[in-house]
Amino acid sequence: MTKRTKTAVSLLALTAAAGFGSAAQADDLTLCWAAWDPANALVELSKDFEEKTGHTMSFEFIPWPNFADRMLNELNSGGKLCDLLIGDSQWIGGGAENGHYVKLNDFFEAEGISMDDFAPATVYAYSTWPKGTPNYYALPAMGDANGWFYRKDWFENEEIRAAYKEATGKGLGEPKSQKELMEIAKFFQGREIDGNTVYGVSIFTERGSEGITMGATGALYAWGFKYENTPGSYDMEGAVNSPEAIEALEFYKELYECCTPPGYTNSYMGESLDAFKSGQVAMAMNWFAFFPGLYQDPDVGGDKIDFFVNPPQNQPGSTLGGQGISVVSYSDKQDAALEYIKWFADPEIQARWWELGGYSAHNAVLNDPGFVDSQPFAGDFLEAMQNVQDFWQEPAYAELLLAMQKRLHDYVVADKGTAEEALNLLIEDWTEVFEDEGKL
Repeated sequence: MTKRTKTAVSLLALTAAAGFGSAAQADDLTLCWAAWDPANALVELSKDFEEKTGHTMSFEFIPWPNFADRMLNELNSGGKLCDLLIGDSQWIGGGAENGHYVKLNDFFEAEGISMDDFAPATVYAYSTWPKGTPNYYALPAMGDANGWFYRKDWFENEEIRAAYKEATGKGLGEPKSQKELMEIAKFFQGREIDGNTVYGVSIFTERGSEGITMGATGALYAWGFKYENTPGSYDMEGAVNSPEAIEALEFYKELYECCTPPGYTNSYMGESLDAFKSGQVAMAMNWFAFFPGLYQDPDVGGDKIDFFVNPPQNQPGSTLGGQGISVVSYSDKQDAALEYIKWFADPEIQARWWELGGYSAHNAVLNDPGFVDSQPFAGDFLEAMQNVQDFWQEPAYAELLLAMQKRLHDYVVADKGTAEEALNLLIEDWTEVFEDEGKL
């Protein structure tokens, strides 16, 4: 169900419009995003924009499983629903090449907004097309990566620690590698804690949108997976199906089979959170975006929870999440939408964004001496963002993603074929897409 929230504007705010930007009249702007905790924080944050400009903000929030289909259909049809869109990082190529997003270079220059003020990984992933060029179609809005959290109270329980020491010969603590993560998960699988049978991990296995790809790439990147041998060449043979990639995919399948709750065949963000909050699992993967809410959870938060970065295996690597905010080219209110971009880019607003539960990508926030200690997951977030990798950001990303979803789910969950076969078939799928795009 679409959630639509509209905040009110006061007469006082209307008089303030003349002091901000150059808008001649107040507009009602609609910002489109996914329906999740950070979106609620943005509603609260945006009240400041309304007070300063006289514009009113409406919000169209779409549940994650439907977000891509709904928003991409809106863009492809030239729809006018959204004046501003916080779109996924993978959409930036299509948004630029298909003319959905306003190019922001001239605006940034005129307003003194420098991309050097934002974390390089977020500028590269959320803003640029072609990748790495100084062509900007979004302002980094929501830094994010796939991380982990665990039941700290279980890990610190003396009886559990003694049992783990006896079983493995090691001390129980945050896993330092993917293989150690599985070792811990196997230890907890089927164990009885507080009279309940618990399980090792909740991971992503969902097939319909992006779930299993976002989960499995956490293992793939940690083993050293690459989409191409040479960036921009689309030479996938020997990269996508490398021995390291095969081993990583075999690992993810084993982790699914050994250590997840029963019936965990189509899980993504919500299912992972539910499994953890209900006390079913010792560890869970999910996006950093949910960590503020988890820490505040009355049942499993506070002293009962802690967080860690996706563990390395052959190298550090985390699956990139997060989004940039773009002005939609079909909007009739682009000037007011650009005012919102200018307001949002202000370091003071970015600091407030972090305080409310959003993930700022602004260096003034991230490099503040107090940032690491500001939240128990802040340091992990910084570490993760230093080693993030993203899925293809090609205009045909949707076809590329659907292919990976199918091949991974068929192998990991449906138990079809081998990891090598799955990755070989994926190369065939992707090759066909790039041939249709005229890139091979």
